[in-house]
Amino acid sequence: MTLIFVAALAGSVEAAQTVASPDGAIAVTVDVTAEGRPFYKVAYRGEEVVGPSHLGFRFKGQPALEENLTMTGAARASRDETWEQPWGERRLMRDAHNELAVTFATKEKKPRRFSLRVRAFDDGIGFRYEFPEQKSMKSAEIVNEITEFKLPEDATYWWIPGRRWNRYEYYYRTTKADAIDVAHTPITLKTKSGAHLSIHEAALVDYSAMALNHQRPGVFKADLAPWSDGVLVKKTGAFTTPWRTIQIAPDAKSLISSTLILNLNEPNKLGDVSWVEPGKYVGVWWEMHIRDSSWGTKPLHGATTENTRRYIDFAAKHGFKGVLVEGWNIGWDDSWFGNGEVFDFTKAYPDFDIAEIGRYAREKGVRLIGHHETGGAASHYESQMDAAFDLYERVGVNTVKTGYVADGGGIQRIDENGVETFEWHDGQFMANHHLNVVKAAAKRKIAINPHEPIKDTGLRRTYPNWVAREGARGQEYNAWGVPPIPPEH
Repeated sequence: MTLIFVAALAGSVEAAQTVASPDGAIAVTVDVTAEGRPFYKVAYRGEEVVGPSHLGFRFKGQPALEENLTMTGAARASRDETWEQPWGERRLMRDAHNELAVTFATKEKKPRRFSLRVRAFDDGIGFRYEFPEQKSMKSAEIVNEITEFKLPEDATYWWIPGRRWNRYEYYYRTTKADAIDVAHTPITLKTKSGAHLSIHEAALVDYSAMALNHQRPGVFKADLAPWSDGVLVKKTGAFTTPWRTIQIAPDAKSLISSTLILNLNEPNKLGDVSWVEPGKYVGVWWEMHIRDSSWGTKPLHGATTENTRRYIDFAAKHGFKGVLVEGWNIGWDDSWFGNGEVFDFTKAYPDFDIAEIGRYAREKGVRLIGHHETGGAASHYESQMDAAFDLYERVGVNTVKTGYVADGGGIQRIDENGVETFEWHDGQFMANHHLNVVKAAAKRKIAINPHEPIKDTGLRRTYPNWVAREGARGQEYNAWGVPPIPPEH
């Protein structure tokens, strides 16, 4: 059931605007300072958990949207509806929230405008910037998103470092705020009063991922992954940012059960997704990590027809749905780390008969899980992607693990002039790349599980074939990491 009530105020808005969660426990206030700087703050059960935090942007080639702004309108709405997941932690999801949209404008002769849309749920809040089509701002190159989060300095924080070479693969740290410089989201904290917060983002589409830069005591600012030319985000025409999210709960377990991130994503765009079948699998993978075999043909090729049959037999006997095969395609014998142009995604090594393996897997009632390691060469992969997915569709593969093994900032992009540049794993280019992969796979009824991914922001609701991601420091480090993964991680 959906209940929506909308009220709008036109002209200048003099008073601060507040929206509360349906249960009244969370309140978000939006206002401007005397200098015309927009800000927001958040209270939970009467306690200010996010202090006054600035909002705005700086651009290349045009004035900032940072101060001298006026609030020109406010609109409100409420929603309470239930939607159904095709798979996941629960079948029915409730989306109950109150919404406030505040419009800001510059005092220029030709004003530039944007709105801040805030949604307050019982389990937290989300807000995003929305820029309409406007002659005074036909395009934008963002060089600084000023979004701040003023958080308690004496809280306990759980976090991993951001903007470093090893992507998301760092040990989680438990510290006070003063030990943090740049952190990936989600960053989680517990206040002195026991409130639990987690800062993240939802619906990361055509935008750069947000880390948090600890700029001064208790003040964290959005830190977006840049393009190779230093610009953070490039936009033309109307656009929206991802939702900046703050999950809020009385305890840690309630953060885990939060549905906020999914509720801030758009509904399923793929239609019938009954073909998406999450499940347990085994794989020709671990034996390479412990050096019992190799991805390449020497010294001992793991992805052979005979060896893969053994795995399929094991999976069929013990109730596993699938078998992952890594190292089957041409390219693994070369120096491929950060040099993925050596890979051919449609040609198998001579000792791997992909058509026969597909037939044998079907005979045994087991799914063959494909593997596309790009070595960070995203543009090279895109040039072969359709043919590669067509091959997998023909042999019966319904899930593909992709990979982007390269240091942070080492993703290959070929620009429109044929020039090679290098981008971050979580920049705007890769946000778009991952979505293109997911859409191309969906056309063949194939699900995607990326390794070295861009972080999860709930897009599995919109594209349910995006079934998983492998991005944290995990099991493979138990094969060769020094030391192996400790329990506290």
